[in-house]
Amino acid sequence: MRTQQSLRQIARTLRDHPSIRSKLDIAQSTATLGLTSDSAGQPGDDCAVLPTQDGYDLFACEGFINAFVQADPWFAGWCGVMVNISDILSMGGHPKAVTNAIWAPSADKAQPVLAGMKAASLAYGVPIVGGHTNLHTDELQLSVSILGHATNVISSFTAQPGDVLICAVDLRGSYREPFDNWNAALTAAPQTLRTTMDILPKLANSNLVHSGKDISQGGIVGTALMLAEASGVGIDIQVDAVPRPAEVALDRWLRSFPSFGFLLSARPENVEAICQAFVARGVSAAACGDINDGSAVQLSGREETAVFWDHERTPYLNLTARGPHHA
Repeated sequence: MRTQQSLRQIARTLRDHPSIRSKLDIAQSTATLGLTSDSAGQPGDDCAVLPTQDGYDLFACEGFINAFVQADPWFAGWCGVMVNISDILSMGGHPKAVTNAIWAPSADKAQPVLAGMKAASLAYGVPIVGGHTNLHTDELQLSVSILGHATNVISSFTAQPGDVLICAVDLRGSYREPFDNWNAALTAAPQTLRTTMDILPKLANSNLVHSGKDISQGGIVGTALMLAEASGVGIDIQVDAVPRPAEVALDRWLRSFPSFGFLLSARPENVEAICQAFVARGVSAAACGDINDGSAVQLSGREETAVFWDHERTPYLNLTARGPHHA
């Protein structure tokens, strides 16, 4: 059994980890741009939210760490498509099309990145429709954008005290070492990938989910912190209930970036139906925490509790939610 000190040490280690602290860069950019959560597109969600006559257009973009692109260029290209699709899904949307921007010293250096993007595009059934190419730069770099559409949006701003926190992750995979990327996509058949893409839009249209985000860089704890700050709530994560591969240490898992993973909040009476929607497609899902009216994200074990981050004392994204947001 873990001691109180060990859980506190996990919280401290996670709080200081580069994948967690890198999100603090967002506040620097939004301050310079003068953006808040009330700005056009609703910054702070996983995608820009653009109202239309029949719902919402969703627009997102991902840039990749140079070391990752250089170390594993084919997988970086695959991830360029995959993680953007995850952003669209997290908001209850259907992905429509992808564009890319690639910088490389030569066509040969760019080839594996582009090949990885093509493979993912074919597997998920989401077309690449254009982009920007520069083959005369010093380093290999990648950025990928995506467009999607939702009838109803799952927002980061609408978690409510009394909600239950649900974690849904596809555990049928392994790490793409040496990074904390849990890959359950490359071993899945394209049909499996495409059927799991329907889960979140169906949940959004059923109005069972209050709020949510995809588990991204920063892992479960970083994503929970972003969700808590956007909604102005606290979150208690019950670590023993988090779906986790048996062989993976808790501290690594809580900061890992899964290929298919989401945190959702919902009323207690809807939890079983939401979890079953994932489990029916082979994705692990469980209630693993509670939403409260505080401002701290904390980790709870059987006999111990440790604060990971208090967003009121130390803002994370620092995007103040002032006006009403989409339900």
